[in-house]
Parts: sequence; C-alpha cells; structure tokens
Amino acid sequence: MNGLILLIPLALGMGAIGLAMFFWAMRDGQFEDLDGAAQRILIDDDEEDGQC
Repeated sequence: MNGLILLIPLALGMGAIGLAMFFWAMRDGQFEDLDGAAQRILIDDDEEDGQC
C-alpha cells in the first residue's frame, strides 16, 4: 500500500508531462505536414543532384 502512495502521483505526473509535450508539439507545428514525410522518402535524391 505504501508503494501506491508513490506510484500513483508519479504516474499522474508522467502523464501530465506527456500531455504537455504533446500540446507543445501541436503548437510548434510538428503535425501539420503528415503527407510530406511519406512522399519525401519516395523521391530519388540522386536524380536531383545530376548523378546517375
């Protein structure tokens, strides 16, 4: 029972930190261009540099 006194606030604190980091990432614009990263992997960089 004594462990719960420590673990419950610790779990709630870690959840609050994770939620705060998620909202910070949303405000910072991390999730605005979801399709760009998926399409960027398909672009062949060798052709853009002029190398074959």
